Amino acid sequence: MDQLTALRALRRVVELGSFTAAGNALGISHSIVSRQVRQLENQLGVQLLNRTTRRFALTAAGQDYYLASRDILDALDAADRAVTSHQLQPAGSLRINAPMALGTLELAGWLPRFAARYPLLQIDLVCNDRMVDLIDEGFDVALRISHGLPDSTLVVRKLASSAVLAVAAPSYLARHGAPRTPQELAHHDCLRYTLAEKPDVWTFQDADGASHAVAVRGSLQANTGVALCAAAVGGMGIAATADFIVRKALQDGSLAPVLPGYRLAPRALYALYPASRHLSPKVRCFIDFAAQHYAATPWA
Repeated sequence: MDQLTALRALRRVVELGSFTAAGNALGISHSIVSRQVRQLENQLGVQLLNRTTRRFALTAAGQDYYLASRDILDALDAADRAVTSHQLQPAGSLRINAPMALGTLELAGWLPRFAARYPLLQIDLVCNDRMVDLIDEGFDVALRISHGLPDSTLVVRKLASSAVLAVAAPSYLARHGAPRTPQELAHHDCLRYTLAEKPDVWTFQDADGASHAVAVRGSLQANTGVALCAAAVGGMGIAATADFIVRKALQDGSLAPVLPGYRLAPRALYALYPASRHLSPKVRCFIDFAAQHYAATPWA
């Protein structure tokens, strides 16, 4: 017996006053309604209704049970409406994981507008540069900056692409000279990003499309591009990092481009989220908002 179905049948009988009216409201025959109520009584071992040929009345136990079951059904209906409203208006907690540089330098440009558009969301932004497990650590969505992503069960959507630039402080270049070819980097202090696929090998492409891979070394390595940018501004060496991280320093002259005739492979910005038949509205609106932002405001 489906107890929830039987509870709904009992409620209809009591509120509509007959098994026939209850059956019509539920789209079933009155005999099925009667059988459901009787099965409920048999399961409980208690008579809920006193029946005559013309009418019925709730027993004392039936009255108590009806009132309690009505509250349960009302709570279930309220829960259904709450879930449905979430499908219409994104609400609740949205846990986002992002790299440190992206979270501190880039999201400030558009996350406030997203929050203003969806005021029922509570945003929990966690910034770090390690690869988190979205499901085990309870994240709804993650942003990643990478040349490519390994195969996984996550759904991946590319949002934008960022140039990677080799930069150094004018003071460093004044002391050590500016390299003219990628091979000359072997004689320079290179600041390396430890989470790169090959931190100690930088691969450039020249104007003709030829690749130039060079082994690099230096006195500093770090797991965040923000630290590498700060070290480069301080004159510690040459850094290769995403354009958005060093853009301000290039504009104010505290950093200068190195090897401007060569290009490093760009990195893409991806959104990742767990696969599901029904994508959460809060995740969907976040990803769509980010995609629209970068479509209108491409990275350099």
